[in-house]
Amino acid sequence: MRGFLASSIGVTCAAALALPLTPPALAATARPVPAAEAARPAPHAGTPATTPAARRAAEPSAAGSTQSLPLQPLTRDRATPSAPATEQGLSRRAVRHFSLVGVVWDDPDAELHGRVQVRTRTAGTGTWSGWQDVETHNADHAADRDTPERTSGRVRGATAPLWVGDSDGVELRVRSESDDSAADSTGHASGTRNLPAAPPLPSGLRLELVDPGEDDDASSGDEEEPRAAGGANAGTPALTETSAVAEASAANADLAPLGATEIAALNRAESEQEYLALNPGALTERQLRAKPYVGPRPGIVTRRGWGANEGLRESGFRYTKKVKAAFVHHTASGNNYSCSQVPSLIRSIYRYHVKSMGWRDIGYNFLIDKCGKIYEGRAGGVAKPVLGAHTLGFNSNSMGIAVLGSYGATKPSKSAVKAVARLTAWKLGLYRVNPKGKTTLKSAGSNLHRKGKKVRLNVISGHRDGFKTECPGRKLYGKLGSARSKAARYQGR
Repeated sequence: MRGFLASSIGVTCAAALALPLTPPALAATARPVPAAEAARPAPHAGTPATTPAARRAAEPSAAGSTQSLPLQPLTRDRATPSAPATEQGLSRRAVRHFSLVGVVWDDPDAELHGRVQVRTRTAGTGTWSGWQDVETHNADHAADRDTPERTSGRVRGATAPLWVGDSDGVELRVRSESDDSAADSTGHASGTRNLPAAPPLPSGLRLELVDPGEDDDASSGDEEEPRAAGGANAGTPALTETSAVAEASAANADLAPLGATEIAALNRAESEQEYLALNPGALTERQLRAKPYVGPRPGIVTRRGWGANEGLRESGFRYTKKVKAAFVHHTASGNNYSCSQVPSLIRSIYRYHVKSMGWRDIGYNFLIDKCGKIYEGRAGGVAKPVLGAHTLGFNSNSMGIAVLGSYGATKPSKSAVKAVARLTAWKLGLYRVNPKGKTTLKSAGSNLHRKGKKVRLNVISGHRDGFKTECPGRKLYGKLGSARSKAARYQGR
């Protein structure tokens, strides 16, 4: 795989927000909004534009946007009015169209102990949803500490994103709660225990409302130019939008034509030939004589296929040495999506990771929907060891696969589990790794394994194996044994 470690540079071929209910003092604290977003008019309450054509007429810059709204105190302690508010939020209001929500704050190392709930108004019908919970524990999906991506100065703390579909109204409440009080609210009698005081909420709380744009114009690039690479390459100039698209496509040039929207599936014999072609001069004589255990390559929708705006991400790619393990995640973004909406959902997560959370690109290497379709995640080439931001402490020498949805109480579809097996059988096979085996990774530091510790893990592991977290949800985690067995069979073991 030495050919995969080459620099990506050589691969390249060619409103201010209108908040009618927001006090001026708070409105003045909003982050600067790109000109393309600032120019878009706010909708009139009760008269949403419901069709793509109507939306383009009302909102000319419909290639994706983020509205960032500072939260307001909802309650204060009368005895100590100067103390930080333990409940913040936003009153019900009309906003520009959006489909995904999340809450961010200034310090990525600060935790939000409490509950985040949101209500949204469906565009077209004007119907308000009930209160929906937003997953607050999300810091475990991140770049490793002390890496250029983590120390860029742009990274913020954040909740998981929640997909709500096309909406034009929102109401939010964020309530600080101690862990004991949260447990007490689930069934213990109140008034019989002295509960600890609620911790303060993180500073700089903001509601992020993400519009993914339309499928046919999401990658048109009306955003700012791609960010220059950080860290050691901070002096590298940013690519133009056109060259960024070419760069992302060229990273898969060994697998598909430039500009392809999907990388076609191969049978096992074709995949074995591909394995040899991708490793010129890197295999020993013994490895060349041995049977390659490589699963058939599955079809993969490329970034161009799901409409990535390559102008959002940081230019260039980052690689790790090899792929020794696959960490399986769920996005915790809810299950209320249709498979036809998945490109919009992925564009929303991508924008949230980059624009709201401050990452260099979407964090996951691959994403899988409930229908079993596989999508390219972080740019750099689907066959290459692209360094992701998915499992804090174990991003090196691994890949992150996110199944779209929430799987704590909901079973993943058979199609999704099969897709995990098919993808890992192929990708791990390129690196001569047995999906049913064990591997050792060196921790870069997590709340479960100290920095520098060598950890023995299943080759296909759940996120919770590397970090103390609920991810990938109890129901999906329980299917990983089946995925390992299927992947091994796909490899011919």
